[in-house]
Amino acid sequence: MAVRAVTFQNQRDPGFAKEVKARVSAYFKENAISPHADGRMVRKTVIILGTFLGSYLLLYAGLPLWVMWFLCVMLGVSMAGIGFSIGHDALHGAYSANPRVNQFLGYTFDIVGANGYIWKITHNIIHHTYTNIHGHDEDLEVAEFIRLSPGMPHRQVHRFQHVLAFFAYSFATLFWLFVKDYKYFFSRELGPYENKQHPSGEWALLIGTKILIYGYQIVLPLLFLDITWWQFLIGFLTAHMTAGLILGVIFQLAHVVEETDHPKQNEQGFIENAWFIHQMETTNNFARSNRFLNWYIGGLNYQIEHHLFPRVCSIHYEAISPIVEETARKYGIVYNNHETLLQAIRSHYRTLEKFGDPAFSPA
Repeated sequence: MAVRAVTFQNQRDPGFAKEVKARVSAYFKENAISPHADGRMVRKTVIILGTFLGSYLLLYAGLPLWVMWFLCVMLGVSMAGIGFSIGHDALHGAYSANPRVNQFLGYTFDIVGANGYIWKITHNIIHHTYTNIHGHDEDLEVAEFIRLSPGMPHRQVHRFQHVLAFFAYSFATLFWLFVKDYKYFFSRELGPYENKQHPSGEWALLIGTKILIYGYQIVLPLLFLDITWWQFLIGFLTAHMTAGLILGVIFQLAHVVEETDHPKQNEQGFIENAWFIHQMETTNNFARSNRFLNWYIGGLNYQIEHHLFPRVCSIHYEAISPIVEETARKYGIVYNNHETLLQAIRSHYRTLEKFGDPAFSPA
């Protein structure tokens, strides 16, 4: 049975949504700036894709094993970067005003292992609409032994999740590659959707891209690299576990920390707040002064700005962040933020401990 539909009470917004949208729009208009990608974003795209392709091709150059292992680490780092900085923006329609450009760059998501079509459903539609609402937000469903929401039933294994979770995150891209996409394509229920039907063209794209990925990530290395099967396995796992750990941790720091809420709809399906305020209360920024993170993770440390303006390219989040924060303070709305990456990781760790405690009872 599908979970109850959720309705936000937008009439309770004191004017925050209207003002913050107007002020951000004015920023782009007054400075004659497009909200889409600029030269900085294009350069980053070239660097990350170049790192990915260069690392992969160098594996076939007959280099020492330790160098090949390092290249596998770089493959993982660049895979995560493609997901953060290229595929994510493109699949949100934020990279370009041209839908064809977004569609083309969105395929980078597919070629590193995750299906872009399913991502747009589970992330763009479901997660962005029902953020941190148990039973709706698919991003909370990492694994049965990881409790990311107080709405999930408690199990004994959750006592150890603050240790298990980071290990589980490392398998994120492997799970995408071999399980998750197929699971969602065959599932009759997907978040709030019942009997979701997928176009035949998307089925074909799923099968075609998976064959391509298995070919260049598994078949070609085993055929043409002068290594044993177990050496291949070490490299393959290194690349994917590096990417998975980076992706898994970064995404959890945005919503599953001590400061963020996990609202529950009432019997009529209503959430207490307006949608814009709900996003502010369930979302967290971190390390905004970290220049490398701002560049590498596509502005996902500015998750608040991303959730309010998902069709604005991430390259602009740093600039509009003070506008959003100032407007939130004006209306007495929380603006969750950790000053450093380490603070955010520690907060996520403590949250995992809290949700794993059988004695924990949320208000």
